[in-house]
This record gives sequence, C-alpha cells and structure tokens, in this order.
Amino acid sequence: MSEQSGLSSGPSARRLEGRHALVTAAAQGIGRATALRLAREGARVIAADVNATKLAELEESGIETLVFDAADPASVQTALAGRRFDIVVNCVGWVHQGTILEARYEDWNRSFQLNVGSMFLVTQATLPAMLDAGKGSIVNIASVASSVKGFPRRAAYGASKAAVIGLTKSLAADYVGRGIRCNAVCPGTVASPSLEERIAAFADPVAARADFIARQPMGRLGTADEIAAAVAFLASDESAFMTGSCMILDGGAAN
Repeated sequence: MSEQSGLSSGPSARRLEGRHALVTAAAQGIGRATALRLAREGARVIAADVNATKLAELEESGIETLVFDAADPASVQTALAGRRFDIVVNCVGWVHQGTILEARYEDWNRSFQLNVGSMFLVTQATLPAMLDAGKGSIVNIASVASSVKGFPRRAAYGASKAAVIGLTKSLAADYVGRGIRCNAVCPGTVASPSLEERIAAFADPVAARADFIARQPMGRLGTADEIAAAVAFLASDESAFMTGSCMILDGGAAN
C-alpha cells in the first residue's frame, strides 16, 4: 500500500478538517505515514523529529515540521510552549534486541527513555491546552510485543511497550470526564526503514527477514499506511466512544 492509497473516498475522507495535530518521530516509518494520512484527512499537521534532513522531505506535502528531541525535557518544553493541538500522536520508539541477560542497564534505560519517557514528556506538554479546550485525542504507538504477547529477545522493548499501554489506560481513566480520549495502537512487525536496518545487522539477513515475516500468520509484514489508517480512525470522531483501548494490528501474531 502506497502513501497515497488507503484514503477513503466516502464522507469520512476529510474527517479531521480544521484540527491541529502533532505527530512525533515523523521523519520515517509509521510516524511519516501518519503525518501524511492526517494531513490528507484535513488536519493541520506539525511533524516532529530529531532528524531534520529526513523531516524536511515532508514540507513538500505542505506539512509544517518541527525539530526537537521528544525524550529531552528542555527540548520538548521549548518546542511546544504555547502550541495547541486537538490530536497528539506519540510515535517515538526504539527496539533493543536481546534477552534480559543480553541487555545492558543502559539499553534498559534507553528503551524506557525513548519508548515511554518521550510520551510522558510530549503528553505532559500538550495536555493542559487540550483540557482548557475540553477535548482532545491522544494516540500512542505501543506494540503487540508488550503486555499483549511476549516475543523472544524483546525483554527491554516489551517491558517498555507494556508501560506505554499502562500509561495509555491511566491517561484515559484520569481524563475521561474532561473530553480527553487516549488510545494505543499495537502493531505487529511493520515494514520500515528501522526494520531494514535491524535486518541488515543480522549475520544472515535473508533468514532474518523470513523469521520476521513468519511471526505473522498472514504471512507478510504490516505496512506503515495500515497503522496510519488506524491512527486516523482513533483521532477522529468515528472512535468517539473509545478510550483506554489498544487496537491490535498484527497479522494474527497474538492469536
């Protein structure tokens, strides 16, 4: 599925018209596909990332870009001060590959700093304006490798993504009465530049790719556009009765 496909031609095609959205880790992969999808559905999108060069490519699509480190408190506060969003999509993520005995404490800390800490900081910075407006949708990118299902050699990653689900449910419970919704998307293995980098690092990349594909009973990898479509649904009023939910898109891996 290309970045231009999967957009409904029905009445919901501009269902985010006029809304302001922030998408983190938007330079590539799920974040990039999400920024493009929300923009096509009418949202005014700010795409954020630390990778200024890759992020700048989105400007050709009319998307505003913002360079900051979502895992750094000072960077987040400086970048987001005074900004208001109706939609916040937290996409920052990093995969440590290894068992608990193969993970250094630095790997553990980095997993939580990037995968959970970034969501904590960005949400903390953007939530007050949502509360003032009495509405808002927060979508966190978790993973099926979390409290949903355990996968081999994903100790730090799985623990951090389980924490994302816990954070999502806590936010939903705290603010359900104040017009704020918070949901998570739990992808399976998705084709992305970061996955390609991890595959290339294996001694046998061909076998590694086959193993990643074999995780999904559907027999293929997911696409970033498929995840972006789920995010757009959760950001829209079509999911108005959903909060604290975890939407699983994993090709049947967790079954």
